[in-house]
Amino acid sequence: MTETGVTVPGGPEGSPGGGPWWWPRRRSLVLDASLAVISAVECTAEGASFAHNSGMVPELGAVLGMLVGASLLLRRRWPTAVVLIALAVTPAQTGFVLGVVSLYTLAASDVPRRIIAALASMTVAGTLIVAFVSMHKSIVRSGYHTPQWLLLAIAVLMAVGLTVPPVLLGLYVGARRRLVESLRERADGLERELSLLAEKAGERAERARMEERTRIAREMHDVVAHRVSLMVVHASALRSVVLSDPQRAQGAAELLGDMGRQALNELRQMLGVLRTAPSSRIDGQIPPASAPPEPNDADNDARGAERTADGAADDDGEVGPCLAELGVLVEQSRAAGMAVSLSEEGDRRPLDPPVEQTAYRVVQEALTNAHKHAVGAKTLVRVAYRTQEIAVLVENGPPAAEPSAGLPSGGNGLVGMKERVSALGGGFVAGVTRTGGFRVSAVIPARD
Repeated sequence: MTETGVTVPGGPEGSPGGGPWWWPRRRSLVLDASLAVISAVECTAEGASFAHNSGMVPELGAVLGMLVGASLLLRRRWPTAVVLIALAVTPAQTGFVLGVVSLYTLAASDVPRRIIAALASMTVAGTLIVAFVSMHKSIVRSGYHTPQWLLLAIAVLMAVGLTVPPVLLGLYVGARRRLVESLRERADGLERELSLLAEKAGERAERARMEERTRIAREMHDVVAHRVSLMVVHASALRSVVLSDPQRAQGAAELLGDMGRQALNELRQMLGVLRTAPSSRIDGQIPPASAPPEPNDADNDARGAERTADGAADDDGEVGPCLAELGVLVEQSRAAGMAVSLSEEGDRRPLDPPVEQTAYRVVQEALTNAHKHAVGAKTLVRVAYRTQEIAVLVENGPPAAEPSAGLPSGGNGLVGMKERVSALGGGFVAGVTRTGGFRVSAVIPARD
């Protein structure tokens, strides 16, 4: 901001504008220098003529006129001062180029409008007076008799013609420049906002990918861990009774095969969901991952058991377990040698598939942990159907023997259960009991 309130677009040399001193560009300096030379030549000639007619030294008038005309070089820095100089030399009928260009520059600058109006009015009045007096002297000297009103009308036309057009043009250019600057600032602001939005979109996409990877890992853990754990337990039992009790070993082997087929079926369904194209899931239908072999008669019973263990389809078409299969889940744990009891409170009613699947997975993972870490311990499974929620409790006593199955533990079971329950707005608590056992409790809002 300059002393007169003019905003200089450029700046000192080396600034982004690239021009020296107060010029925004080098070509602006060349333009102002050219106008200053033209104005200086004009004012030099007119100053010498005025000094000669006034009885002064022509050389002095020429020097003063040259300095006055060269002041146009300062029009971008001090437009108000240049207009005042043009007003000062108006009585000498000097500085036509200086007056027109300085008024245009003043109107196009950021000087307050009241200052522009005042200086423009002073220029109109000064030009009017000088033109009227000059024409009146010329007519009197020549001996003509011209009406005063005609002289006044011509003087008004001259004053308005020399003042109003450059002022209007300057106001238009200044308004247009300010509009372009505001649009450029707005475009820069929108570009910054778009850049921020793109960054946020990238962050959301990355977060969504991480959440999807976590969800897939949790689903795979829930689907595989329980059945594989039971298979390991049965395999250990089979090894210990294969010679002493062949009939019991045969039953354990058949159960082991059934569980293996169920685990493979659940894995196949999981992979089928992951491979399904978005368009194929519009109607809630999931195509199979691969064409299964034709079942024989010996597999029909196993297929029925698998269908029961797999559960029903939810609203999205994804197959998942439900609370009606808790009895089958408990029976499988009993078959593996666990002393487990199931208790239900309240009236059983169908709930949203996500609620039932989450409750089922909590019980499944808690029983899996009991198989791993509480061998021979009594386990209680309690499900309470309440008005606005469903509560699940799985509690086992202290282990009766050291774990011998060699089941690995990744430490993600409890984390996965808590994530599932929290995603539905429920509460999850797990910890060691006073008797040395372990308790898993979850409360999930019921959505019928």
